Amino acid sequence: MEKISSRDEKRVAILIFLILISCYAYFFPRWADWNQNSRLDLVMAIVDQGVLHIDDYYDGYTATGDYAEYDGHIYSTKAPGTAFLGVPVYWVFQKTVKGNLVQWALGLLGGNEAVDNTLTTGGSGLLSEKLHAALALSATTFFVVSVPSALLGVALYHFMGYFIPFSVPRVWAVLVYGLATSAFPYASSFYGHQIVAVLLFFAFHLAFLIGKEKVGPPFALGVGLMLGCAVITEYPAALVAGAILLYLFHRLHQKGWVGLTILGGLLPGLLWMAYNYAIFRKPIAFGYQHAPLWQDVNTAGFFSLVYPQPDALWGITFSSFRGLFFLSPVLLLALPGFYCLARSRAWRPEFLICLWAVVSFLLFNGSSVMWQGGYAVGPRYLVPMLPFLILPLTLFAGGWGERGWGKILTIVFSAWSLLAVWVETIGGQQFPDYTPNPLFRYSLPRLLAGDIARNFGTLAGLSGWLSLAPLIAVLGCLSWVLARQLMTRKAAVQESS
Repeated sequence: MEKISSRDEKRVAILIFLILISCYAYFFPRWADWNQNSRLDLVMAIVDQGVLHIDDYYDGYTATGDYAEYDGHIYSTKAPGTAFLGVPVYWVFQKTVKGNLVQWALGLLGGNEAVDNTLTTGGSGLLSEKLHAALALSATTFFVVSVPSALLGVALYHFMGYFIPFSVPRVWAVLVYGLATSAFPYASSFYGHQIVAVLLFFAFHLAFLIGKEKVGPPFALGVGLMLGCAVITEYPAALVAGAILLYLFHRLHQKGWVGLTILGGLLPGLLWMAYNYAIFRKPIAFGYQHAPLWQDVNTAGFFSLVYPQPDALWGITFSSFRGLFFLSPVLLLALPGFYCLARSRAWRPEFLICLWAVVSFLLFNGSSVMWQGGYAVGPRYLVPMLPFLILPLTLFAGGWGERGWGKILTIVFSAWSLLAVWVETIGGQQFPDYTPNPLFRYSLPRLLAGDIARNFGTLAGLSGWLSLAPLIAVLGCLSWVLARQLMTRKAAVQESS
């Protein structure tokens, strides 16, 4: 394996970003998705009407069942962080579009047989209001979720360079994370899970750099801002946010700077409390308390949380229904990587953070009566913990992964993970429903029938499998350039030695 220079590091990082963003942006967010629509409805209500209720949206073209009823109005039940991040993007979209893009798109897509084939038979077809919502959802998702997710790949690559300087295992681990786990489908969806994954790991990375004195202690404010935003985006993020705060305190040479982190975390928290007070007249409240649907599960235990249940823990790990390691068995290779990480006393704090992120989210999701996650690719509630598996995964690749048996496991598990994740992600116009063994009984049949999620190829009039041709061409070119970059540097290192 080769050690690469600073200039080569930047080139590799750019190529990683381009590969990831090409895949994330190529497929559009799913239509008629309650989870996404609930967040988008709040975004549109704030920008278009200057209100927090979604009365005029929840049963329209962005219909959702994820709503709360309170004091004569309808509100989103979702944590508002995703919507808050989407507001400035949608505001720019509205100021820029002004209906012109919608009319242009209607003219372009009118009579497009490839697009018509993806629409529900007997449905309303393409209407200007529906198309406006779809364009708004796509634009907002791209800037709020997809671009940060691709940048997360760059951050992971940079972070792992402090633990293993060689490029090949790091590139492999980042691409596995970005394209062969549930991070892939949710990097193209207006959910909160992938946003939280980005915020938590960026905060961890920044805290690490502060501890290494690569950046100054004032950046502790940024750590707090990201942790606070993560918590108001998905409340379970608090499990890891608190641990990262303790980690930063441990790594800081001047402990007083942690006050900036606390201040940074309070700012999103105060925004969240102001949002609650404006609706419920109290600073701490949760929309789920007033949701007319799913009352049986929302009121079970503490907001659906009871205790770790064996069937739920099995379901989110190894089951063929929502099992993380059934869908992405390559992540099992992180287990021996954790052993490598734990053996080093110098890396012990990083080991504890990564381990806690994984264990806490597994136990949290395994304690919920709603562990299935509705329509989903894999266990979507575990998406925020996935970046914290990549460091141990890289350490495996840089160690045991070089041996014969390690290479075999790496190839087999990587291939299965990539195929399984892509099949469940792009097979059909919706993510898998409650069908048992959705990989083989839901997604694969749709994929084989040419029912492929809407994408840029579809807009160009390419149907079915042919719609993937532009993406394959782009990925082929980028992969070839990346491979040449790595091989050229390896040859240079061999010559110099």
